Amino acid sequence: MEYAEANLQLNLSRLLPRRIFNRAFALVYSAAISAVLYHHVETLLRRPTNTFPSFFTTLSMVMSDIILAFMWLNSQAFRMNPVTTKPFPENLQKVLNRPEDFPALDVFICTADPYKEPPMKVAATALSVMAYDYPTEKLSIYVSDDGGSELTLFALIEAAKFGKVWLPFCKENRVLERCPEAYFGSEFAARNSETEKIKEMYENMKTRVENVVKTGYITEEYKSSEHEEAFGKYKAEDLPYNIILLSFRLCRKVGKRRMLGGVACQISSMYPDRRSPLSHHFKAGALNVLLRVSTVMTNAPTILTLDCDMVSNDPSTPLKMLCYFMDNSIGPNLAYVQFPVCFNGFNKADIYSSEFKRVYHINPIGLNGLSGPDYFGTGTFFSRRAFHGSPSSPIVPEIRNWPWIMLSRSPLMIGLF
Repeated sequence: MEYAEANLQLNLSRLLPRRIFNRAFALVYSAAISAVLYHHVETLLRRPTNTFPSFFTTLSMVMSDIILAFMWLNSQAFRMNPVTTKPFPENLQKVLNRPEDFPALDVFICTADPYKEPPMKVAATALSVMAYDYPTEKLSIYVSDDGGSELTLFALIEAAKFGKVWLPFCKENRVLERCPEAYFGSEFAARNSETEKIKEMYENMKTRVENVVKTGYITEEYKSSEHEEAFGKYKAEDLPYNIILLSFRLCRKVGKRRMLGGVACQISSMYPDRRSPLSHHFKAGALNVLLRVSTVMTNAPTILTLDCDMVSNDPSTPLKMLCYFMDNSIGPNLAYVQFPVCFNGFNKADIYSSEFKRVYHINPIGLNGLSGPDYFGTGTFFSRRAFHGSPSSPIVPEIRNWPWIMLSRSPLMIGLF
C-alpha cells in the first residue's frame, strides 16, 4: 500500500479566529457573575434579614445564580478552543490508485425489533452503504438483529438482490443520494426509462418486504433458493451463541451490463442465541459481538457503526474518513472520526432544517480543540486498534494494513463539522 507524501495534504485543521471575541466576552461575563455572587454573599452576611421568608428568598436566588453560573462555565469549554476540519479526498485519490490499495472496511448495523424498526429501513441503510464510492470487495457489512427475526433476514436478502441492479446504476449515473427511498422521492431523480424500471423493481421489493412484515412470516410465494438456503441456517437447532447465520456475496454483474470491476461485497447477518438466559446488553452487547466476529472473519482496520434507521447521504464518506486515518501526522493516534447527523422530520414544521445543531455541530467543534468529541452512536468510523489493547500493542494482522507499527501517545478523536 502506498501512503501520502509529506507534501501532500490530506486534511486541514483550523482554530476559529472568532474565538478571541468569545474569550473577551467570557471575561466580561465572568466579572459580572462574580459581582452578582459577591452582592448575594454580602447581603446574607452583612445585612441579615429579619424574617424567614426574606432570608429563604435571598438564599434561593444565591443558589439559582450559582447553578446558572456553573452551567455557563461548563458551556464555555465548547467555545474556548473551537477547531474545524476539512478533508481533501481529491489528494487521497492521487495516492490510492488501485482498489487493492484501499484498506478494508467493516460496517456494523444494529437493529432489534422488526415492528419498531421496519426491515425496509435496515435494507435502505445497507443499500446506502453498499453503494459507497469505495472498492466493493473491501466492504464487509455486518447486521446484528437482537430480535432474531426472519423478517429482517428476508429484507436483507431482498436488498442484496436489488443491489445487483442498484449499485451499477448509482455508479454509472453518479447518483449522490444512494438510499433508494430518498433518491426516488427527491426532485433530482432522473426521469427516463431506466430509472423508472429500477424504481419499479424497488417498489416491488418494498411491497414484498412490507407484505411479509404484515403477515408476520415468509409465505411460499416469496421464497427462492437464496431464501431456502438462508432460512435453513436460521432454523438450525445446534447453533452456538452469537453466530453468523447468513453470509453471501453480492455480485455486481447484471445481465449484459458491463461489470464495474467484477467485484463483490460480503454481507453477514447475526442473531443472539434466543435460548440463552443471559442478557445480551442490547446495542452495546451487539457491537461487542460484532467486533469479535468481524475480527475472526475480516479483521478490517476500520469499522463504521450505523443505526438501522440512519442512511448515508454522501458516497464519498469513506474517502473523507481515510484523509484522517492515512495522515501519518495524526493517524497513529486517532481513535475515531465521525460525521454529524441529520434527521428527516425532526418535527412537523422542520424549523431546525433537520439538524440538532448544539449537540451535533456546535459542541463537537469545541471538543475538537480538547480531547475530541463524544461518540454519537452512529455515523462513526473507528480504528479497530482503539478497541484492542494500548496503542503500543497493535494487532498483528493489521500491521500490513497501516503504515505505522509502534505508537506511544494517547488516541485522539475528530468530528467533521
